[in-house]
Amino acid sequence: MTRLRVGIAGLGTVGRGVVKLFADGASRLNEKMQLVAVSARNAGQDRGVDLTPYRWFDDPVALAADPSVDVFVELIGGADGAAKVAVETALARGAHVVTANKALVALHGAHLVERSERTGAKLLFEAAVGGGVPMVKALKESVAGSRASSVAGILNGTCNYILTEMENSGRSFEAVLTEAQAMGYAEADPTTDVGGFDAAHKLTILSAIAFGTRPDYGHVQIQGIERVTLTDIRLAGKLGYRIKLIAKGALADGAVEMHVRPALLSYDHPLANVSGSLNALVVDAEPSGQLTFIGRGAGEGPTAASVASDLIDLAEGRAGFAFGKPLAQLAEAPRGSPTERGRYYLRLMVQDRPGVVAAISDRLAHEEISIESFLQMPVHGGPAVPIVLTTQTCARPRMELAVRAIEALDVCAEPPLLMPVEHSGARWGRS
Repeated sequence: MTRLRVGIAGLGTVGRGVVKLFADGASRLNEKMQLVAVSARNAGQDRGVDLTPYRWFDDPVALAADPSVDVFVELIGGADGAAKVAVETALARGAHVVTANKALVALHGAHLVERSERTGAKLLFEAAVGGGVPMVKALKESVAGSRASSVAGILNGTCNYILTEMENSGRSFEAVLTEAQAMGYAEADPTTDVGGFDAAHKLTILSAIAFGTRPDYGHVQIQGIERVTLTDIRLAGKLGYRIKLIAKGALADGAVEMHVRPALLSYDHPLANVSGSLNALVVDAEPSGQLTFIGRGAGEGPTAASVASDLIDLAEGRAGFAFGKPLAQLAEAPRGSPTERGRYYLRLMVQDRPGVVAAISDRLAHEEISIESFLQMPVHGGPAVPIVLTTQTCARPRMELAVRAIEALDVCAEPPLLMPVEHSGARWGRS
């Protein structure tokens, strides 16, 4: 039997890991395929792995166009530029594509699938979401017989590491971020991670598969963790909660709502104890019920293993539709904004003067929002005082109206921080 010939573009952490798997004589990869070519920016760089057995390409697009390559593995990264052109080039000539590029799939997934279906090439991206946790495969295969109503999880290991270390060490966001950058957990420009955009890319992919819709990254409401302070971490702990960045997609009445934002989770919540750089996903589906997947969400080994899993599926004829269904069967789902009801945490930095607390309470009461707990932190000599409150169950649109009314009072030293409060018994689709 002829083995599939593989070319890899991008020899960073994940690319090196895949090359090492091919170099391992005991790896299943070598049974039905062979690595024949690689591409990266600098041919002379020492990458800690022997590349001499493989043909070298300076240009990844040239590698993608090479007819002697049956499977093009894209590990360059980035939603556009060389990565997109190279993947388009490979699919256009009928070569299969395996990628770990979540931004590319989230923003251009439908376009790439259209091109792959035209030529019969397969597009696989297990490694784009969850690292070593088979989230994509679980939704495409294990949950295929159920009707998913929501997907939610911790999808960015950098954010989870930062929030975990803030809680455990008592250090500030800035201090932990600096450490994470030094350890290689965070990029020099961490905006994609801490701003919630990486998690939003992954949520877009998972929601499309779960709900049978076309990927719609522009619909995700995104709030990162940049404004979560050590004060928030400590007060959440006193109230019996832990702060996590949660990515959630919900299907209600045929409409899809997606958001990424920090939330307070009760200690008995299934995601509350997912610590460090781990990733996790909770799926609500009928009739299977609630399913949870947890594991290492990044790193050379786990992500390279996911790439290898896609390659083996290709070699053994198990590669299915990219999003679980043919493109023609993926719905253009309406953009939904379900009337989300729940409890909320609100942190305000306000001027220390008489009547401020009463005015805040009045704005909440006007929207029929009841306060469950109220904490005012002592600050000596500062111009602003932190006030933290949690609410009883209310509609999020009413809560947002109240927050805007409080901002209009002109007593806030900085924008308020609003986060939902999640409990273990709450269904993800409706907080």
